[in-house]
Parts: sequence; C-alpha cells; structure tokens
Amino acid sequence: MLSLCVEPPAVTHVRHKGNGVGGVTSLGDDVFVVRYKSQEKIEVYDVNTFTLQRHIIVPGLGSSPFGLVACPHNECLYASDFHNAVVHRVDLSGSEATRKLLLKLAGINAVMKWSVEHGPVGLSVNSEHNLIVVCGGERKLQIFTTDGTLLQEIELQAAVESPRHAVQLSTGQFLVNHVGSLHCVCLVGVDGAVVRSYGGQQGSQLTQMNYPAGLAVDREGGVLVADRWNNRLLVIDKSLSSAHEMSVCIEGGLKGPYSLCYDQSRRRLYIGELKGGRLIVIDNLKDFTVSQVNA
Repeated sequence: MLSLCVEPPAVTHVRHKGNGVGGVTSLGDDVFVVRYKSQEKIEVYDVNTFTLQRHIIVPGLGSSPFGLVACPHNECLYASDFHNAVVHRVDLSGSEATRKLLLKLAGINAVMKWSVEHGPVGLSVNSEHNLIVVCGGERKLQIFTTDGTLLQEIELQAAVESPRHAVQLSTGQFLVNHVGSLHCVCLVGVDGAVVRSYGGQQGSQLTQMNYPAGLAVDREGGVLVADRWNNRLLVIDKSLSSAHEMSVCIEGGLKGPYSLCYDQSRRRLYIGELKGGRLIVIDNLKDFTVSQVNA
C-alpha cells in the first residue's frame, strides 16, 4: 500500500519591515501589505521569495489603513482609509510598465477612491465580486461595485457595537466580528440581525475574545479569528459553538495579530501583526483544524 506524505503546516517566512500591518492580501505572484502610518504606499512582495519588489503609491491614503483586499476578477486592490472615510481602488490590470505609461501619456488614473460611512475598517470581496466594507463607526456593512456604486447598505443591530471585519457566506448571511461591551464573532442575516454568536465579555478563556480583528474561513466553514489583544489565533467551528487555539510557535509569540489572508489554492495563511509589525507566512495549511504550527 502506498502512503502519502503530507508536510505539516509550518511558519515559512517572517518579514519585519516597519510599522504595524493594517492589511495583507495576495493576487497572482504578488503579496500586498499596507502598514499603519504607511505614507500613501502599499508594499509589494514576491509570493515565493518574499523579497520587497516595489511600492504602489496611493495618493491621499491616510495613516490608518485598517483593511486591504484583492479582487482577482476585477484585477484590482482595495484599501480602507479609516480617518478619511474613503476606500481606495488600485487597478492591477496589465503590466506595471503599461499602467505607468497610461498614467503619464493619457492621464488615466490607476487609483480611484470613493466615500463610505464613518470608520471603514475590514474589507472583503463576495462571490459576486463586489466589495464589502465594514463601517465600524456607524455599525454598517456597505456593498459596492468595483467602480464605487453602492448596491446595498445593512445596518447592524445595536448589540454589534463596533464591527471590525465581515465575510459573506454562500447562504448570503455574513460572519461579522465586533468589539465593545461584547467581543464576539456572529452570524448576521441580510437584515442585520444576529442569528447566533460566539464570545461574550472581554476575556482570555476559549469562550472569550479580546478584540477580534481579522477573519478568514476555510473550505469546511471553519472560522479563523485574529484575537488581537490575546495575542493568539482562535479557530471557531462553523456552527459557532466551540473553539480551539491555533498556536503559532515563533520567537516571542504572536504580537497583536490583526489582519488575516487565507490563500486556499496555495494552502497558505498570511498573518499581519499590528503591534509586532511582522508579516508571518504559514504554508501547508489545508484547513484550520490544526492546533499548533511550528517555525
């Protein structure tokens, strides 16, 4: 009988280049990172070597970009701008040289922006290739087309005091995490009402969280949460009824994990630290059932 040797999940890269990571995402051969006080730029790394390739200049991008997501279908990148209440869209179609040439000769802007409700933070793209913006200051989800047309606005119920991130499921419902009186991950209907939730008062037990930030979902519906002030990753089952910790064994431990990006095709997880400023890469991650990842 033939046996199949599968490499265990492992930390393969740790990059530390400056301020806290507000967002991380990937598209094609590039990994994109935006940092707190990023001075209007997004870092671009090679997806294989993780060497810094270039910077994308985003005019007007404020000092608190707390969301970043790529859309393969529309070949673009979105960044949220917390203090300015806008979303920036960066065109990634064609080559870098072509984009620069068009900008220089034809005056075609590779970057556009539009206003959103107060306090935009987490961003995600749904199955219809539309952008979901979490407006933490207004307890709202806003859904836009790639050119900034508002399609839908969902007001979240009062218990969701300060939402941080949202992912739309195939059912049309949303997974939303929030902080405030309660620190939870909840399933929210299209009407903004909470169907069920995991968490409660701020704390460090497995049944609690301390500022849930980034969210990611695997193929089986498992939910990964960046439990920021507990310096850990929490895995919650798809029914939001139980959880376990995914321990990441790196020097000094996790330091304020904030943003997550799960590339299912590469079985790779990107973790951005807001406190530690590191980009941590985990490879060979089939799903979120693993309980420990070693360097």
